[in-house]
Amino acid sequence: MARSADSYDESDVRVRPGKGTRPRTKQRPKHKNAKFGMVVTKDRGRWGVALDGDSADALGPTVVAMRARELGRTAVEVGDRVGVVGDTSGRKDTLARIVKLEERTSVLRRTADDTDPFERIVVANADQLLIVAAVADPPPRSGFVERALVAAFVGNLKPVLCLTKTDLADPQPFAQEFADLDVQVVYAGVDDGLEAVHDVVEGHITALIGHSGVGKSTLVNRLVPEADRATGEVTGVGKGRHTSTQSVALRLPGSGWIIDTPGIRSFGLAHVDAEMVIDVFQDLAELTEFCPRGCTHAGPPADPECALDTRVEDDTSTARRRDAVRKLLEALRSNVEWEM
Repeated sequence: MARSADSYDESDVRVRPGKGTRPRTKQRPKHKNAKFGMVVTKDRGRWGVALDGDSADALGPTVVAMRARELGRTAVEVGDRVGVVGDTSGRKDTLARIVKLEERTSVLRRTADDTDPFERIVVANADQLLIVAAVADPPPRSGFVERALVAAFVGNLKPVLCLTKTDLADPQPFAQEFADLDVQVVYAGVDDGLEAVHDVVEGHITALIGHSGVGKSTLVNRLVPEADRATGEVTGVGKGRHTSTQSVALRLPGSGWIIDTPGIRSFGLAHVDAEMVIDVFQDLAELTEFCPRGCTHAGPPADPECALDTRVEDDTSTARRRDAVRKLLEALRSNVEWEM
């Protein structure tokens, strides 16, 4: 016999728990069978990972991978060392999962400008930064190079200055501006051999950074002929067509990697302060312990009692390095966008 509607009570209703009430475990799979490699490309939620080979000089397949759910929103960047599971054959239309991210040894960071609190990781785990600058067309800008040097120093990368278009102007005056920082300088003009550049990058992971139009992609194509990086002519003074839009790691013919980064219009350093720069130079950092509180290390008249002046004799290598580092601090304080 059918029951009337008013004869039902709450005990007759089965309520399924919503998703939000289901118990969740904090245990995560250990993925002991994960294969490791280096992230070589990044594009819209997919990463290319060059897996390690059976020996130090060998490479395994390059797989396309997505970020596993357990990593959440963890940033995965070109140069990162990651562990992947799933289909690691590298065959077309297969997809693996990134499940582990190794601790980074270095990070090249920048912000959009000096007021932007959001840090953008340009490259992870590079041990060198090749700062590519043209000596003409477009003219070199010491401010951008100084800011790139700061980012390299505080990010634990060794900076190297690479000057292009040396057939158009003498590179020595511009190179001399950075001599007291002990920054290595190499030349890569169209008439220059690349032996010195090869010696610098061989066996290393080297990130390249520079204005659009300075010949960075041309240099990459000379170092890695099969790279086929797009190049473009300079369309105005200091401005060029942005021919690289994504960072990509390219294997060098011998050993090592080149990471080509997009041409950028500004290099913000909102994440860097003066103390971080000074700390890179141990001899200067030790002297600043005698500075009065609040000293910016800019020197007189702003800081008349700065220990970098009161405890350093003029005409010494330390004094010259102090002056060179103060140029970096001036570039850090300038708070301008270096248009390219």
